[in-house]
Amino acid sequence: MTHDALAGSYVALVGPADGARDLDLARATEVASRVAALGAVVLTGGHHGVMRAGAQGAAEAGGVSIGLLPGLDRAEGAPEHTFLLPTGLGELRNGLLVRSADAVVAVGCSWGTLSEIALARRTGVPLVLLDPWDLPADAGVVVETAEAAVRALVTLLSS
Repeated sequence: MTHDALAGSYVALVGPADGARDLDLARATEVASRVAALGAVVLTGGHHGVMRAGAQGAAEAGGVSIGLLPGLDRAEGAPEHTFLLPTGLGELRNGLLVRSADAVVAVGCSWGTLSEIALARRTGVPLVLLDPWDLPADAGVVVETAEAAVRALVTLLSS
């Protein structure tokens, strides 16, 4: 992949906050690090779990992460994010997150993640799924590794 493959893109990284497995956290860190190293901005929901791991991965790669918080208090966000934006929208911020992204990567799954997957699918935002719940075959591009997730993003955003 060339350095400019994702340059200037905004990639939403979504996944469980509570109940995220160690594997989810490691994958989220790696995806975000790889995406940020290619010049993309990482968007998250701003909290803990996969979101925090993604912000940490972006920071480790010298990249930028933006957390769109559901509440009004920046102090509630994970400090690893470069920027935290309080929306005051509650769970509706999931729609803002998806619609602000050029593509979405879902790592693992939870009910909140499922809403983001559905929003991406319904609005045509390119979607990569890494270890999702059992979903219909046309839900998105399902991959097995963080590296494969980034390759899929490059393919989706290049077409």
